[in-house]
Amino acid sequence: MDHAVLLQKILVVSFIVALFWKIIRYMCNLLNVEKEPVRVLVTGAAGQIGYAIVPMIARGVMLGPDQPVILHLLDIEPAAEALNGVKMELIDAAFPLLKGVIATTDPIEACMGVNIAVMVGGFPRKEGMERKDVMSKNVSIYKAQASALEKHAAEDCKVLVIANPANTNALILKEFAPSIPEKNITCLTRLDHNRALGQISECLDVQVSDVKNVIIWGNHSSTQYPDVNHATVQTSSGEKPVRELVSDDKWLNAEFITTVQQRGAAVIKARKLSSALSAASAACDHIRDWVLGTPEGTWVSMGVYSDGSYGIQPGLIYSFPVTCEKGKWSIVQGLKIDDFSRAKMDATEKELVEEKSLAYSCLN
Repeated sequence: MDHAVLLQKILVVSFIVALFWKIIRYMCNLLNVEKEPVRVLVTGAAGQIGYAIVPMIARGVMLGPDQPVILHLLDIEPAAEALNGVKMELIDAAFPLLKGVIATTDPIEACMGVNIAVMVGGFPRKEGMERKDVMSKNVSIYKAQASALEKHAAEDCKVLVIANPANTNALILKEFAPSIPEKNITCLTRLDHNRALGQISECLDVQVSDVKNVIIWGNHSSTQYPDVNHATVQTSSGEKPVRELVSDDKWLNAEFITTVQQRGAAVIKARKLSSALSAASAACDHIRDWVLGTPEGTWVSMGVYSDGSYGIQPGLIYSFPVTCEKGKWSIVQGLKIDDFSRAKMDATEKELVEEKSLAYSCLN
């Protein structure tokens, strides 16, 4: 073969190989393109839960290890200095996923363009205060924050209310942010759900990750109903019902329920402070599963807008078992409800109806 022809063929092959590797590098770069940052609002950010949750969000616990975030931190004017200290610490921690921090006492600035809103701030009940006094304060707070979200948040903003009374605060927020879809306004009962998982795990001496499908029905209060009738545990011989493994209906129908219902009070008694770390972790779990989806065959508890499922009054924010996929939640349907459960579910619904009536009387 002519040397010139051979050289030409070698050059062509070299060109094709070089082009091939260039295409491979280009495709790798495409796959490694950093995602657009998600803007996450945390209200009450200078408080205990706020201080616990912001590093979790910045580290990727809430939205995943490859999702950059910009944190919007809001608190009241008297907490402005402490809020600035939280911002300083976030900067000092040098979180790779954290692409910016906005710390402000202005609700409009805080809500501008946010994709996720975690509503931690609220007015706590103090000694000597009547329920209506607390409700009136929170109605005022959530009315103002709802208005800011309504006007300035991103179109498909997802909202999680943590501040108590969480279910009814979420309902008030929905009332004053009508353009936010009702399915985008939720409240936190994942903390109660996680507490129930923990109690079963401790009772059976199994890993908490092996327990699934407990349910929290109703209000995030002492009337909530922690239900294990459909819960299972992964064992060496497959999934087994919790009731079968515990084999103590008296404990499951009494002490277990009251322990979960009153766990917050027990933490306060032990720490002299309310739950913060566990609440922050549960909030991250709630948002992560909502955004990224629940594992197949697993449901979680979320306070969501009732559509009448299981005979619960439509229009309440009530905790149901839900599955999540592609950023949407769906209430698990068709679960058998026995008479014991029905009575508990109705009792917590009654409390929510009363809270709703009280909140609306404050509005008027």
